[in-house]
This record gives sequence, C-alpha cells and structure tokens, in this order.
Amino acid sequence: MTVKTDVFCSASVTLPDKAGRQINIGGWSGESTFGIRLYWPDGSPGVPGVNDWQENKNLLTLQRGRWYPSAMVMTNGSIMVIGGQTGSNGPPQPNLEVLPRPPGAGVVYLDWLERTDPNNLYPFVAVVPSGIFVAYYNEARILDERTFATIKTLPKIPGAVNNPGAGRTYPLEGTAMLLPQYAPFTEPLGILICGGSNTGAAIALDNCVSTQPEAANPQWTLERMPSQRVLTLMTALPDGTYSEFTLKLVGHPAILIRAVILGGAQQGVAGFGLATKPNLNAVLYDPSKPVNRRMSVMANTTIARMYHSEAILMQDGRVLVSGSDPQDGRNPQDPDYNPQEYRVEVFVPPYLLQGRPRPTFTLANKSWAYGASITMSVTLPSGGTPRVSMMGAESSTHGNTM
Repeated sequence: MTVKTDVFCSASVTLPDKAGRQINIGGWSGESTFGIRLYWPDGSPGVPGVNDWQENKNLLTLQRGRWYPSAMVMTNGSIMVIGGQTGSNGPPQPNLEVLPRPPGAGVVYLDWLERTDPNNLYPFVAVVPSGIFVAYYNEARILDERTFATIKTLPKIPGAVNNPGAGRTYPLEGTAMLLPQYAPFTEPLGILICGGSNTGAAIALDNCVSTQPEAANPQWTLERMPSQRVLTLMTALPDGTYSEFTLKLVGHPAILIRAVILGGAQQGVAGFGLATKPNLNAVLYDPSKPVNRRMSVMANTTIARMYHSEAILMQDGRVLVSGSDPQDGRNPQDPDYNPQEYRVEVFVPPYLLQGRPRPTFTLANKSWAYGASITMSVTLPSGGTPRVSMMGAESSTHGNTM
C-alpha cells in the first residue's frame, strides 16, 4: 500500500460506518503533519482488496500541522483531533480541531495542554455521557462536546509515591482504556490507566489507576501491578462461557470484558534509545474482581516489545503483538541490547485454552437502529451460561487506543 506523505507517529480512527473506513491524520514533518488520509477495505475472506490510501492536500488538510496527536470519533460522527507538536520535535500544538471542519470554525486553544507541554502528547480521549474525557500528563478533565470548554476538572492522577511529577502520556507513556459497561448501564463509565514513568530518573510506574469521571466526587483508585511498566500495551478482551441457545438482544447486551497488559520496559521513557529492561510478562486485569485482586500474572514472551510496539484484539479472540523500534545504540553483543523487531506473535488468552469448541452464530439483520431489538441464533456446543461482548473497532499507536 502507498501513502503520499509521511505517517510516522500520526493518529488513526476507524469510522462508524458499514464500510469500516479508516482515516489517518498528521505525520512526521512538513506537509505530512497536515495530512488526512482515507482508506476503505474492499476485500473479503480469501479475496484480496485493491483499494489504496487516498490523500489530496489540495482538497483536504488539517488546519494545524500535528505530530503525536490523538483523534476520537464524536457522538455526531465528527472527528476531534487534539494536541501534538508542529512536527519533528517542534513546538506544541495546544489546541484541537474538528473534521469535517464546521463552517467558520477554527482551532480551539487549550491552555492546559500548553501548560503541561511536553508531557501530554497522544492524550487519552474518550466520549462520556456528559461530554469528552481527556487525560494528559497527570491531569484529567471533561469537556463540553460543543464548545470544548472545561465542565469538570478531576483530581490529579496519582503516579509514584516519591514523585508527584510522574505522568501517564507520551513521553511518560502509559496506556488507557474504558472499563466495561453492563446493562442497564446505570453506573457511571469507568476509565483505567496503566503504567507510565517518572520525570527525571525515568523509573517506570508500577501501578494502574481508575476512576469514574462523572461520579459526583470522582477519586482515583490505585492498584499495584506485578512489575514496573512504561511503553505499556493494553487490549480489551471479550470473555464468556458457552451453551446452545437463541439470544435476543433488546437494546442492551450482557457484557464481560477483561484486559491484557503487555510489553514495554521497566526503565525509561518513550523515544529512540530511551528505555531499558524490557518487561516480558503479560498480566490479565479483571475488573469484575475486588480492587487489588484484579491482576493475574500470565505467560512470558521471549521477545522484547519496546518503543513502537502494538497489541490489538483479532476477530478470533487472540491478541496480535507486533513491533519494537528501540533504535538501541548499544553493541549488539551486549546482553542488554534490544534489536529492531520484525517478528509478530499472538497472545492466547485463557478463554481459548479450555479445549471447548468455538460457538457459531447466524445474524440476519446487520443494520441496527438505535434502541432496536436484534435477534441472533447462537450454537454453543459445550453448554454453560451465555454472555455477549460488544467490542468497538480500534486503531492503536504508542499504547493509545483510538
């Protein structure tokens, strides 16, 4: 596939349409930082697609050049693009803009991004019922989805007990995800942030924090991880049991979601040659268990996944893990040397190791209206209590799921 400008350290989202189109935003330097690239898959099982990335700077560009920005699909289908730098280690872009550009709209200045530069790149963003949640460096807030004014400021995100300056976003790179929601969806939405690093000595953090931003008095809950982790990777997992049944989804499915935490390093920050001591262990995080009993140590890998590694959930329930671009300047004979990594591997979660046959299902209606009743027939040969998880399509870079 071909791109016309440099996509290095850009942002991407999957659009909420039937085609599953993907849009990529920003890039490394020069005109690439203004780039907007669109791709829609046209293949099918066993049939390769022929479409390529589309980009035309004369028709569509960002208003501000951005390197290390974040992007998010808003409730109306628009795309919010926030933060980053002007490119190639340039000055910050402490602002946001919306795609497609509303008539007469410019960029929205964000003083809190300028104040926390340079530790707020690739900020964590998510839609919440009252607006837009943003976490950056060691702060978080909720924005009005129309004006982008702050409507709620959360307490500072705890980091290291001996360093209040520890942070969670690039280059102190941790990772974040939404916690699962359960019908009837009366509980406030939860946010989980894991890993990160300290300013100064760059000792990786050994904890996750979580909160419910829309609670009346939100507080951060801190949970210790089994080990320190920066350049953290985290992927939501669907997890259920098996039976034979016919399921009728009336507005709200049952959901059980866990997360797997992978990769990264135990010392350093994001950037070429800036992290050491790879973390080879996988950790399962189960939010259905009591606080401080949610993490279980899983299998180890033999492949260091350092800077520019990624992990995403595949359709068969496994987790694809790829990359590692540390640009390690040490001698390759040094036992602590971390090479460029071109191998990919898969993490097989516990639910695929139980020896049970996979379920099959038929779903006649694939065009769902909001609040509609959807009927699907599912065959679960092994029996058990059924659960259904609905997962959103994601794009992941630098540990940031967009």
